[in-house]
Amino acid sequence: MIATLDGTLEYSDHNSVIVKVNGIGFKVYSSRYTLDQFGDTGSSISMFIHFHLRTDNVSLYGFSSKEELTLFEDLISVSGIGPKVALALLSSLNPKQLVLAITSSSVEVIVQVPGIGKKVANRLIVELKGKLEKEWGEEAIPLDPENAEAVAALTSLGYSLREASKAISAIQSSSALKLEEKIRLALQQLGTK
Repeated sequence: MIATLDGTLEYSDHNSVIVKVNGIGFKVYSSRYTLDQFGDTGSSISMFIHFHLRTDNVSLYGFSSKEELTLFEDLISVSGIGPKVALALLSSLNPKQLVLAITSSSVEVIVQVPGIGKKVANRLIVELKGKLEKEWGEEAIPLDPENAEAVAALTSLGYSLREASKAISAIQSSSALKLEEKIRLALQQLGTK
């Protein structure tokens, strides 16, 4: 079984890379979050690997951190969640944002991921909430529902989940801020980029 790959980045597209290791090119599917961590073609990379074996397919899924690999494996352990859906989740939200969405029971954030409906989002929350709280400790402290609503509002305006989550997290947290004020401040944050 392959657990890690260290090699040269030969090729990269929107959901995979080819890593050349001792003359052999391995195609590795990955999240947008991990792909954004890598440099240009020809650079050295290191990945943690999930070896996925089915009767009709053998695939490698790689991640820049052990935490993201573990989260991917947690996601595919949920009934009805396969590797492609897990990658869609990890491509729309970074690992910490996804863990926070699940532990906060933020269905409205999770359903913003293409291909994820309320039924699947609720299943993720029911099956993973407790497990992720144990695995991630303090990093999994749930967001207030207002932050989830603000992220959902920004994504409905056309911002990606990643952009919306980043903008909301950049705002000074204050219980005195109303939802509309958080959205206004986040839009200002997004407008300065």
